[in-house]
Amino acid sequence: MRHLTELRIGPVGFRIGSDWQEPIESIRDLYRDYPAPDDQIADFNVHLFAARPWRRFLRPAVHIGGDFVIPDAAPLPLSQGLLAAEMAMNLQMALGQRRYLLLHASAVERDGKAVLMTGLSGAGKSTLAALMMSRGWRLMGDEFALIDPATGRVHGFPRLVSLKNAAIDEVMRALPKARFGPVLKGTPKGTIRHLVPDARSIAAMGEAAVPALLLFPSFGFDADERKVLPSEVFVRLTQASTNYVAMGEHGFTALTDLVRSVPAQAIDYPDTTTALAQVERLWDAL
Repeated sequence: MRHLTELRIGPVGFRIGSDWQEPIESIRDLYRDYPAPDDQIADFNVHLFAARPWRRFLRPAVHIGGDFVIPDAAPLPLSQGLLAAEMAMNLQMALGQRRYLLLHASAVERDGKAVLMTGLSGAGKSTLAALMMSRGWRLMGDEFALIDPATGRVHGFPRLVSLKNAAIDEVMRALPKARFGPVLKGTPKGTIRHLVPDARSIAAMGEAAVPALLLFPSFGFDADERKVLPSEVFVRLTQASTNYVAMGEHGFTALTDLVRSVPAQAIDYPDTTTALAQVERLWDAL
């Protein structure tokens, strides 16, 4: 790769190479407070490349790859190179991570205990995590929650928070002094802007937490709260995990222990003010 950078997010190191300088400059800027991989050895390699040499210059199209690839994945325009890098890191984790059970979830921590929020796209888990960070919670992750099969603890993976459409302005109002990436328009999910986690979340990303509450949020409904039975929680979490099957017995044991030991609630909410009040009430009732 013509351009290269390295970083560590929580316990996972990445080496990111690109045929273009622009995505690497964006990564270096937004992740400038993150350390290098332990012992300078990355766990995963990420490649941003042009399928043909001339596509580096003529209507440049960024293909994503690395240690693991999806051959038929559609490329992104160079103006969305930062998004391509984030997607490529997601891909390596989803297909290659075997040390931790991965849940597609946001995670926040308070007093050594973590809330895990998972749901379908549009449920609002990234927005809620960012707003909870603005209220003093430590952001542990936006895209993935990492569950250690040996201890059951959640490990920090505080990537950039991917905010979409109307959530961008709402979070910018709540965090006026935060650092944000460029506005990316016309992506497959509309307008996206990335939020850099606060200094506390980055500094403490090596500190694991005990999972204390599982939440299944749903945005756009009248306010409601209800317990979720363990059988339903198990099914939902197998659907939310990208490596549950690949981890075999370790994945099954880790997921079963999580379901048995952590209370689960579904919350419906019409706006984030309502959702934040619901979360705080459920937290206080633990």
